[in-house]
Amino acid sequence: MKKLLITIDGPAGAGKTTVSRELAVRLGYTYIDTGALYRAVAHEAQAKGISANDGEGLEKLCNGLEMMFVRTEKGLRLICNQVDITDRIRTPEITMLASEVSARYVVRKYLLGLQRDMGKAKGAVFEGRDMGTVVFPEADVKFFLYASTKTRAQRRYNELPTTASSTLEEVEKDIKRRDNNDRTRDVAPLKPADDAIRIDSTDMPIQEVVDRMISHIQHCCTDLNNNYSQ
Repeated sequence: MKKLLITIDGPAGAGKTTVSRELAVRLGYTYIDTGALYRAVAHEAQAKGISANDGEGLEKLCNGLEMMFVRTEKGLRLICNQVDITDRIRTPEITMLASEVSARYVVRKYLLGLQRDMGKAKGAVFEGRDMGTVVFPEADVKFFLYASTKTRAQRRYNELPTTASSTLEEVEKDIKRRDNNDRTRDVAPLKPADDAIRIDSTDMPIQEVVDRMISHIQHCCTDLNNNYSQ
């Protein structure tokens, strides 16, 4: 079977990460968490005291970054300038900063090239917010996964460590703020591609979401293989 390039876009808390990982495992594909790349830039910017509004500083920062995903006994790890930062980029502070940084043209330009290089071999599932619209507009299969705001906030709240002080109401407020940032930014706003398959995960278990995606992919593969053989 011809290897495919699959994209899964959607807002925070829709279940993209879990679904993308499971889908990649089911297909024997590589899973790429592009949100982690933006978090990495945010992490490095914070460490060096560079503001999200400092375009020149961010451009200089990006030019000095070397990032790659590496499979280890702990799973897929993100290495930035030879340092494993996987566990450092999942804080609420980095999450919000990543949303701000992702709106900067210089950051998106840098990561656009990096992501496209990663997708050249296909056989991969790319998770993000503009994978099917900007990064891979010619992807073989595109999904847009979404859920209600309250459901997404509850999921994010359940993921917080027991030591976290955030309330459910605060998490929902952050979700709404990030949604607004992602949807209204001038550069690559969050929206489904015209040809994306939209799936509402509000009341749907993860396995059911993945099963539905597999079904769409199998149907798509038939069409792709027919076209490929002509």
